[in-house]
Amino acid sequence: MQAIRIEEHGGPEVMRWTELPDPVPGPGEALVRPVALGVNYMDIGARAQGGPGWAAPAVLGVEGAGYVTALGAGVEEFAVGDRVAWFYHPGSYADLLAVPAAALVKVPDGVSGEVAGGLLMQGLTANHLTTETYPVAPGSTAVVHAAAGGVGQLLTQLVKARGGSVIGLVSRPEKVAVAERAGADHVLVHSGGGFEQQVRELTGGRGADVVYDGGGADTFTSSQLSLRPHGVHAYYGPFMGVPTLRPTDLPHSILLSYPVVHHHVATRADLVRRTGELFDLVLDGRLTQRITGRYPLADAARAHADLESRRTTGKLLLLP
Repeated sequence: MQAIRIEEHGGPEVMRWTELPDPVPGPGEALVRPVALGVNYMDIGARAQGGPGWAAPAVLGVEGAGYVTALGAGVEEFAVGDRVAWFYHPGSYADLLAVPAAALVKVPDGVSGEVAGGLLMQGLTANHLTTETYPVAPGSTAVVHAAAGGVGQLLTQLVKARGGSVIGLVSRPEKVAVAERAGADHVLVHSGGGFEQQVRELTGGRGADVVYDGGGADTFTSSQLSLRPHGVHAYYGPFMGVPTLRPTDLPHSILLSYPVVHHHVATRADLVRRTGELFDLVLDGRLTQRITGRYPLADAARAHADLESRRTTGKLLLLP
């Protein structure tokens, strides 16, 4: 098989197109031939600085979609030929994978391999944020950071599907139309903080019910100042920096959450149910995965460079 492997941590230049032995599915695993692999900021963090489970050498990547070509012992839920997608399988930047069956879900007819290959990491994150982190309801107002990005566009659509309204934040004027196309009711152009007064004006002085903040340390304080009393600051931008905080630093009575998507799909039943919710929304047209970049798997370094530039919008895919 061919894979994208790193021998050391660093910039995109450390990524190597490497030939490795073909995997053999062990007990509880399925052999999968990918058709599309998602590129995520998590992959950039794993490449640049490592972290738990990402010591070099390593094959990058965590998500994708494809079809089953062989089964290991004990796998009964899947059959050869099934179309599948997977959530968080480290080492996914490869053209052949042995994936634990517990990480796989079936892809329904009507959902393309490209959509499924880039949906689960960001889609389950957005699902987590709009259900368990803060259950959006009709009349809720949400501030969505990076509203033109992959997670931001999915978040916006899920808030709207649940009856809420969205104040989107984007870093450049040319991204306004992208956020509006996703359904944002208002779009503010801001790089960093300083948007809280505009949010309060748009909410009649009340403040937002929830801020979905993937912007990092630079937006931390303004996000909290944008909230109504007892509003929720959902901070999911740890790769962008984690501020030092004492409880008394909070500007008023708000709730601070650090959502971890793995807690949203902690069991096999949760994974199947939550991915089913996403696929259902795709099938009925309320959720669109906007794919804005397709790269050969061998050119994964260019995909990383483009994503890090922050000039991209939507989802980037690698095609084996």
